[in-house]
Amino acid sequence: MTRKFEGDEIVLATHNQGKVREIADLLGPYVETFISAGELGLSEPEETGSTFTDNAILKAQAAAQESGKVSLADDSGLAVKALGGQPGIYSARWAGEKKDFQMAMQKVQDELSGLHDRSAAFVCVLALAWPDGEVEVFKGRVEGAIVWPPRGDKGFGYDPIFMPQGHDVTFGEMDPAEKHKISHRAQAFEKFVEIMKG
Repeated sequence: MTRKFEGDEIVLATHNQGKVREIADLLGPYVETFISAGELGLSEPEETGSTFTDNAILKAQAAAQESGKVSLADDSGLAVKALGGQPGIYSARWAGEKKDFQMAMQKVQDELSGLHDRSAAFVCVLALAWPDGEVEVFKGRVEGAIVWPPRGDKGFGYDPIFMPQGHDVTFGEMDPAEKHKISHRAQAFEKFVEIMKG
């Protein structure tokens, strides 16, 4: 039996402002109040998991325990087929401490040099954790391909080099409302919203 979310406040277990904005857009109609871990001054746990699911659960539980409130964490990233699924759970780490995604995108391009397969997917796992330790998990995935050079400045992270299947623009060029309809995060949120209020 899936546990329902009964409250009107959720802690977003992230310090990434791009992610906060996107989640706020998706959650806005369903949750009265949300506050980010960054705003609460919560610590950032080390992501020691080996999968997106492991890391989402780890972050959500850490925020729920530290804040005493229901917390939502998202672990997501770019999985490039020809690179064996890299950068994967290390997507943010490829950008370094300065979160330099120009550098990270260049690294993806460099690693793909001479390889013909440019297929990739964005993966998102959401974990909703209660202070008592219980967790629910929701997953989303969108297939696409890596393009070069980067295009568009509407998204964040690797969006300018990811073109979703069936589209001729990158996530970086796509209007945020359009992206929210098809993105990996939107898919995971759709599953999450189904259990929101019962």
